[in-house]
Amino acid sequence: MANSPHLSSANPSINSTRDLRLHAPSKLQPSATFSFLPTSLQTERELEKMLIITIAHPLRTLVGLLGNLLSAMVVLAPVPTFYRICKKKSTESFDSVPYVVGLFSATMWVYYGLLTADVLLLTINIGVCAVEVIYLAIFIVYAAPKSRAYTTKLILSINLGIFGCLVLVSNLFIKPSKRAQITGGICASFAVAVFVAPLNIIRLVIKTKSVEFMPFTLSFFLTLSAVAWFSYGLLLRDLFVAVPNVFGFTLGVTQIIIYLVYMNHHKDGAAPADLELPVKDTENGDQV
Repeated sequence: MANSPHLSSANPSINSTRDLRLHAPSKLQPSATFSFLPTSLQTERELEKMLIITIAHPLRTLVGLLGNLLSAMVVLAPVPTFYRICKKKSTESFDSVPYVVGLFSATMWVYYGLLTADVLLLTINIGVCAVEVIYLAIFIVYAAPKSRAYTTKLILSINLGIFGCLVLVSNLFIKPSKRAQITGGICASFAVAVFVAPLNIIRLVIKTKSVEFMPFTLSFFLTLSAVAWFSYGLLLRDLFVAVPNVFGFTLGVTQIIIYLVYMNHHKDGAAPADLELPVKDTENGDQV
């Protein structure tokens, strides 16, 4: 994350504290041994510094906590969907890809949070990882055999394979001074891709003239969450956090506007009779 100025205080121990953000790894000595944890988290002293940095910036901490709260609301939004899956003992036409992607994104942000010693990024994304794992476990239990196998392959290839390779390459071949920047770039790029993905839903709403497929509360909290994390990134001077949320805010506002335009169409939630929406064959998971 972007460099923050040294803390100003009469206490020399605080003045000497380094801000472990985007360019901070350059100030750390390379670790002699391989470790998943960055050098900045291998000693209690560095943990103390991380806490001091957090406490010394109350506004930034407050905005980050707000971002945590809003992100929690977003990640918990699919709970009714999975309650329905459990109740019907079938995944019906629901797709597992968004949850696999969400888990990968969260694990990447956890790694970035470790590299930059960012408590607020760590807490929310560890929580997101836990929730996404629960979602995927429920999906696998109730999915059709073909869909279950496909979801399992995605998890193994993306969440274990790709993420594991990135961490391995980062620790073995990238200098500690560059790890945070490269990891942050990957996180930001992937976050933009995640924000762009719902464009399919927007197109579907316009085509069907029904907002059944785009809940207002989810769009609303996505927008607020993007604002909070954009503000947090600015206060932190971290473009990797701020820039992707510009896309998130733009998408959220677009979804809200489209919702307001089409909210009075097809109040019964039914799609136009002449349009067949794609669904999945519950027997084998194929889309028909």
